[in-house]
Amino acid sequence: MAGPARANEPVTPGQRTTAQQVAQTGVPLSALADNAPASHTVQRGDTLWAIAGIFLKTPWRWPELWGMNLQDIRNPHLIYPGQVLLLVKDGDRARLQLARGAGQGQAPTNTIKLTPQVRSQLLDNGAIASIPLHLIGPFLNEAVVLNQDELAAAPRIVATQEGRVLISRGETAYVRGDLGGARSFTLFRQAKPLLDPLSKEILGYEAGYIGTADFVRAEGTSPVNGLPVPATFVMSSVRQEAGVGDRLAPVPARDFSAYAPHPPATAVDGRVVSIYGGALSAGQNQIVAINRGSRDGLERGHVLALWSAGVITKDATGAKPQPIQLPDERAGLLFVFRVFDRVSYALILSTNDPIKPGDRFSQP
Repeated sequence: MAGPARANEPVTPGQRTTAQQVAQTGVPLSALADNAPASHTVQRGDTLWAIAGIFLKTPWRWPELWGMNLQDIRNPHLIYPGQVLLLVKDGDRARLQLARGAGQGQAPTNTIKLTPQVRSQLLDNGAIASIPLHLIGPFLNEAVVLNQDELAAAPRIVATQEGRVLISRGETAYVRGDLGGARSFTLFRQAKPLLDPLSKEILGYEAGYIGTADFVRAEGTSPVNGLPVPATFVMSSVRQEAGVGDRLAPVPARDFSAYAPHPPATAVDGRVVSIYGGALSAGQNQIVAINRGSRDGLERGHVLALWSAGVITKDATGAKPQPIQLPDERAGLLFVFRVFDRVSYALILSTNDPIKPGDRFSQP
């Protein structure tokens, strides 16, 4: 299973042309929120999504408001508490830019300033995030999606310290399998198949997180009897106690980069696969898995619309009652923050109704 979508994916000529056009024009005044202020001083706790909602009726048009090109969307400028954002109107168009001089926050010294943007490859201390990090931070260190071959080949605990049935933090586990050079691993058990709600095809296996373990000593061969000697690990954190048979996967990189909220460049239509954590339904600020990934063109920062399925009812107003299908209704918004090959994870930004597996999503 491929990892998160890379930032250097090919750019189509159409995408490039659109990006160049919006970089020059901003957004029409009609796209601004009814009470869009002339300026906004960035506060601690602000997010790109929240600020976008202050200025725009549709916050996913944030890149247009800033006049971003495609490189900016994937590596957006950083915004810091204390900086002042100015809404500049020119004829029937509007753009956002940073105020200069008094009131501007101090960026870390390792960022590059580009007028009117401040950008960096990584989200540094103090810069605001795209969406609240406390909602997705723990998830970024836990969620692993594997394909069938990766699941079968995952290293496994074969023995424990002093033959204990269960081990906890600070205790030793003995592991066999290809470690791939990694030093820190997540521990999981009972990897859950992620089924496409429509085709019932297995899209991947979601590893059930139980803790982390650190590499101590490599596998080898006993000089006494020639038997294999497993690798040694020490448990570094636990949510549940670990035991023989539990498997390991490298700890995912904790990527806290800021991703500009933006719509998919092409039409997308899919379904919610599951609610992270196993709940039957989800609301605002919960995480869902969806049945589209990098191979479908999804990338981090994509904003998607959620839809509630229209029910079948009867039209009893005519001479003879007739069954009818009511249309789907817009139910909320998703923000994609982690992308695998065939599956992505998204945060529910807003919803009018509980979101369930099988609910539809599309471009906003």
